[in-house]
Amino acid sequence: MGLTIEPLDSRKHNRSTFCCGKESLDNYIRKQASQDLKKRVAMVFVLVDSPNTDVIAYYSLSSYTIALTELSESFAKILPRYPLLPATLLGRLAVDRTQQGKRIGELILLDALKKALEATSQVASLAVIAETLDEEAVKFYQKYGFEPFKQNPMKLYLPMQAVEVLCQTFNI
Repeated sequence: MGLTIEPLDSRKHNRSTFCCGKESLDNYIRKQASQDLKKRVAMVFVLVDSPNTDVIAYYSLSSYTIALTELSESFAKILPRYPLLPATLLGRLAVDRTQQGKRIGELILLDALKKALEATSQVASLAVIAETLDEEAVKFYQKYGFEPFKQNPMKLYLPMQAVEVLCQTFNI
């Protein structure tokens, strides 16, 4: 069948062998992700190579709010002056070591961005936020246009208008 991205199903998907090299990301998919789904604090999507059910990559999406003062002045000046604004959090994104270097990260990032953009027809969101663990991850997101928050360079955002352009560019 091939590569498919689907919502995590703890009864179906094998998460026990997932290893991306970052302990917090490995532990999340193995131990916490299904709890987050049950409690509705995050949606977790996994990439599998069907019919195999081993998770080879995953990401999580949830609602988020950001303070206007955290954003760049050029972006903030076009937004309403509410103290908190709606956004979508791309809380985690990871690729198993066996699949790294194969553009799987790009594939699942683009899928996450597409889902975030599609959700804006039902629930408002002005940007996708990515929280990163290290400089390598920061560089990965910056390749796709993400910008750092003023006070926290490990936290990045991509305005939804840029998400739309990126989705059109990649024809997704």
